[in-house]
Amino acid sequence: MLELRSVSLTISNENGGTKEILNNIDLTLKEGKFYAVTGPNGGGKTSLAKIIMGIYLPTEGRIYYNGEDITNLSITERSRRGIAYAFQQPPRFKGIRVRDLLGIAANNGLDEKDLHCLLHDVGLCPEDYLNREVDASLSGGEMKRIEIATLLVRPAEMLIFDEPEAGVDLWTFQQLVMMVVQRHHLRNSITLTITHNERFLSVADEVLLIAEGEIKERGKRDQVWPLIKDDIICQWRRNCGGEFSDPKCYR
Repeated sequence: MLELRSVSLTISNENGGTKEILNNIDLTLKEGKFYAVTGPNGGGKTSLAKIIMGIYLPTEGRIYYNGEDITNLSITERSRRGIAYAFQQPPRFKGIRVRDLLGIAANNGLDEKDLHCLLHDVGLCPEDYLNREVDASLSGGEMKRIEIATLLVRPAEMLIFDEPEAGVDLWTFQQLVMMVVQRHHLRNSITLTITHNERFLSVADEVLLIAEGEIKERGKRDQVWPLIKDDIICQWRRNCGGEFSDPKCYR
């Protein structure tokens, strides 16, 4: 179980002042639950995820994971305790092959057959990708799939996905939703997904609406979605220049 108690985050801005990003967040996430976090851009969604992973440290408040105070633990220490994070824009590692990265994620517990199956599951051809370097030669969509593959094989108890739909084509995205949900149920983990996508919202046990650094709404998808649908659709239209159902919106 993960608990945030009165967590706030304030950062310095370019003018020498400060800006409040998160304001007095109280949140409990339980094992076996799939959570979807949505809301307007700049509302604090990704900052919340980074606070949990340790990329940001809270200005105020405490964070507890399985009863342990992890507020001041580093990213590495949180990772060792079973928290894993998939970035909205995955990092690249020149000189490291895809097979090496997957092996590290799985603590070298993958054989050649496992590697092939894993890449197939995320929509990549193993013969074309296993020996490629994780560098700038890979597109954003390819990197997203590879990073999701690393999370699927990690022995982690909590998975955080930051907009997994970004940069992924519609067909592959539908497959990835299935893989993430299957992995969640198989491991009985805590899964937290930052998303604007209705497919993820529809499979979540609970949806959280974050805006202005606060949790504005929280509940079942059928309770929260009617309150935010129009704003989310407008945001998608601004982002992709098309209708909400347009496949361009899922890339």
